[in-house]
Amino acid sequence: MSTTAADTRSRIEPTARTPTKVGTKRRSTGSIIAFIIATILAILWLIPLAWALATSLKPDAETTQIPVTWIGSKITFEAWTNVFESGSIWRWYFNSFLVSSMVTMLTILFASMAAFAFSRVNFKGRAFLYLLIGAGLIVPFQALIVPLFEELNAFGMVDTYWGIILPQVAAPIAVLVYKRFFDGIPGELAESARLDGASTWRIYWQIWMPLAKPATAAVGIFTFVMSWNNFLWPFIITSARGLQTIPVGLATVQSFYGAQYAQVMALSLLGALPLFIAFVLFQRQIVEGISSTGLKG
Repeated sequence: MSTTAADTRSRIEPTARTPTKVGTKRRSTGSIIAFIIATILAILWLIPLAWALATSLKPDAETTQIPVTWIGSKITFEAWTNVFESGSIWRWYFNSFLVSSMVTMLTILFASMAAFAFSRVNFKGRAFLYLLIGAGLIVPFQALIVPLFEELNAFGMVDTYWGIILPQVAAPIAVLVYKRFFDGIPGELAESARLDGASTWRIYWQIWMPLAKPATAAVGIFTFVMSWNNFLWPFIITSARGLQTIPVGLATVQSFYGAQYAQVMALSLLGALPLFIAFVLFQRQIVEGISSTGLKG
């Protein structure tokens, strides 16, 4: 009997180990393929940045020469020097940082408050209002430009920072992200807090918002990036050079400096630099926020 059992185990064990080795080999091969594809995509993504950097270091007369070359006859920082000496880039940086920061903070505040109300507060018309929020996702911003401009013009907000900021605060996607996160928080926490005498505001501010840090990080980072890169609305609502943001300044730089492509490339790289630094510093929060809020879907 013992011999038969041993023979049985000897026949079974290799069979049990074989799928594990095959599965491991398949996962290893899949990881290698995924790494190769990711590397190729990363290189393709970096090529335009490398071209912009190479162009900014060429003499301006060689930026349009044929045949095209990656490196000019000499490496010069003249375009970068002209950008900094003009002084406009610093004003654009200030305007973009101010506008993007205010848009981000106000969006987080209002979107989270609205989401908390939709998620935890029972009030008349809640379903209808939430439907309107969702419908806001299918309305293109371009369709709202004329009525928004007329409204802000009536309030005297044209050519002001508030005129740039306020229309960008309305972000239906931020409300939906917060609501999805708030729906996953156990309602017993609110009930326990109410038994301790906590108000609705205190429950929202001291319990829900600290728990929603991943959602706040995701909404904050993506809102900041979108506001920083927004060109259309700041271009329409402002005409004063002192209020220009980075995208608007880059679009109008050819009018002021002529077709100086080396300088345009230098300005473009400087405009994207803060976003690159923000991604490097907060990449962990970005990944965690995406995975926890479902933004990737």
